Amino acid sequence: MRRILLAAGAAAAVAAPLAMTGAHAAQAVPADPYIPTVCGDRRPQEADPGSYGMQLDGTFRHPSLTPPGEDRHPFPGGAQDLFPKTEGYDPKPHISGPVKVEASYRGKTFTPDYFHSWQNIVDFKGRRYLFQYDRSEGRVYDITDVRKVKVVETMTRDDVDGDENKGNATWAPHDFWGASSIQWNAKLRAYVMVQSFEAKRQIPDELGDDPEHGKFGNPAGVEKVRKTAQLKGFKVFRLDGPRKKDWKLLSTVSTDATQPDPLKSDVNKPQQGSGSLDIPYYTGGKYMFIAVAPRDSWGNSEVPTNLYSAGYQSYDMSDPAHPRKLGEWHLPGQVKGEEAAYRKNPRCGNQTSWMGARMSLFIPKPVEQGGKYAFAAQGGFGMSVLDISDPAHMKTVSHLDLPMSVGGTEADNVDVSQYARTGMIYVSGYPLGEDCYEPYKDIFQVDARDPAKPRIVGTLPRPVPPRGSGFTDYCQRGGSFGPKRSGYYTSPGNPPAGLIPYAFYNAGVQLFDLKDRAHPKIAAQFVPQGYSKGVPDWALGNQTHGVYVEWDRKIIWVFTNDGIYALSSRKLIGKPRFDAPSAPFHNSWL
Repeated sequence: MRRILLAAGAAAAVAAPLAMTGAHAAQAVPADPYIPTVCGDRRPQEADPGSYGMQLDGTFRHPSLTPPGEDRHPFPGGAQDLFPKTEGYDPKPHISGPVKVEASYRGKTFTPDYFHSWQNIVDFKGRRYLFQYDRSEGRVYDITDVRKVKVVETMTRDDVDGDENKGNATWAPHDFWGASSIQWNAKLRAYVMVQSFEAKRQIPDELGDDPEHGKFGNPAGVEKVRKTAQLKGFKVFRLDGPRKKDWKLLSTVSTDATQPDPLKSDVNKPQQGSGSLDIPYYTGGKYMFIAVAPRDSWGNSEVPTNLYSAGYQSYDMSDPAHPRKLGEWHLPGQVKGEEAAYRKNPRCGNQTSWMGARMSLFIPKPVEQGGKYAFAAQGGFGMSVLDISDPAHMKTVSHLDLPMSVGGTEADNVDVSQYARTGMIYVSGYPLGEDCYEPYKDIFQVDARDPAKPRIVGTLPRPVPPRGSGFTDYCQRGGSFGPKRSGYYTSPGNPPAGLIPYAFYNAGVQLFDLKDRAHPKIAAQFVPQGYSKGVPDWALGNQTHGVYVEWDRKIIWVFTNDGIYALSSRKLIGKPRFDAPSAPFHNSWL
């Protein structure tokens, strides 16, 4: 199963030149100097089938350690026993608690990508639009009437087989729709979109024998990625309307620290580093923060499908047409030459773990409003607290190592929606394997009231299927089970006290009640059907992978491998509004 992180199996790392065979026999490619080899090959072994599975009390025992991979792993009493007629996936939906389905939009028209997509909301001329996209595949929906959503634009590269090197009527070569923050800019009196441009997270197989080689032992594949020509950085647009023709490019910025002029980068030449990852942190004001590896030497990461270990950069966005880099930060151990620090991490050499940032900094209060602290989720490196009050000189305040949970992705998301009220943050990774063939990904409750001493004080409860579902644990339902993310700071309106929604893959959307911090509970859950003939069999395991909430209209949008759902919950978030919002989504504090 393919994901945004393609954690495929990897061969052993080599330090000497590799002699190629077959069609590549004439090419001897030296080992890449930035692939970490300091700890050798310590890949986890496959788990003993007797060490995990269904227990007598109806719960599931997870394996304690697994290698990378996304293949099915059937177990007695699991999905392939319970649902043989639907390829080992539960075909039924499940709902419990005060949540209601207001509308559903299923099928390819409403599914730009089966595995992952980003969302944003904008308002123009009294109408509300939802953007949903993943690189070359995107949709613009008019969602003014929640119950009558219309597609107003489709962006695709289907006619050129998705090849980003090729242009078509929608996209120029090397262009795509990167993960974006779209915010109202008071100076321009317009929405400004900052769009990430990132290197693809996959390594081509150049050995001719193993399509899942990754970066270890595959110097030719790594070299091919290094030589790929594309922008690595971000673009800034002014939006004068919801459609692509309404975007006005203001600036193109390379994050390659070796570029002589970041605003005049040549996308026809290879650039160093990762580019900007996932959603930038930009609220329409003066400062922006992005996750980035600005040089190839920022590469100490064990995941076999990505060459980089991202830290962070800060920018002055006073003039969106001329962003100015202010500073950068990384954790010791991420960069070539810091092997002594890297070696101390117990994941070193496992050729499995994502190490470094995937998202930008998680910031409870913008610096422009007097905010001081940011939380950095760094995969297998854990979580750090930064002082960003001077964005040009970001400083480490504290660091928190998290319990190991290999495979899968660790320390991916930090929910800070409750921090101002309670001092609590919620830190989580997400699963990659199917059939629960990896450790469970807890959502850690972290007390950060003293930012210098963050500490784990609990976990959010594990979702349990409703009575009458026909199974006792979500591991039996088929697909991945665990948290993805809790939505994004770009949502319109303000999240309520004591409630966080999480997309939970085969457990749909889980709504956590946190009012009693010592005893958090699940207040409601919506689990859409887990099987559709319209979804390819290779994508069936990647079910609910996104949630985006209109807090102003009290609508919860759910994004799956089979379409979009609109939910409401009068009891938990208030009376929903199904027509145009009372006011456009702007940052009124600016």
